[in-house]
Amino acid sequence: MLFGRLRRWATLIKKDIFVLWFAFRDPRTPWWIKLATVGLAGYGISPVDMIPDVIPVMGLLDDAVIIPFGVMALLRLLPRQIRISSTERAEAQRVRGKKAFGWGVLLVVLLWLAVVIYLVKH
Repeated sequence: MLFGRLRRWATLIKKDIFVLWFAFRDPRTPWWIKLATVGLAGYGISPVDMIPDVIPVMGLLDDAVIIPFGVMALLRLLPRQIRISSTERAEAQRVRGKKAFGWGVLLVVLLWLAVVIYLVKH
């Protein structure tokens, strides 16, 4: 029962992440929401956490709380028209079954790799 609820919640968060992705790509989206979205994505894949992962339970729990609540907060801050059109685009993408994250994930990973290489050299 608990795992079923968690699975449904994870599915909803995944849908919301797609909506946020399409909102990020929309030129009408305010720059500060785009900046916050990049920051949230960077925090999600960053090896640096607010609570280190070596601390039992709490170390992994911070990611499981911060990322979903950050996504929900950003979606609430989106202007209504952008949220509606992004939701429609995400639903259409899901129906077609295409991957929307490929280039975005690659870009973020390459950015972090560049930062790590820069820090190692200096």
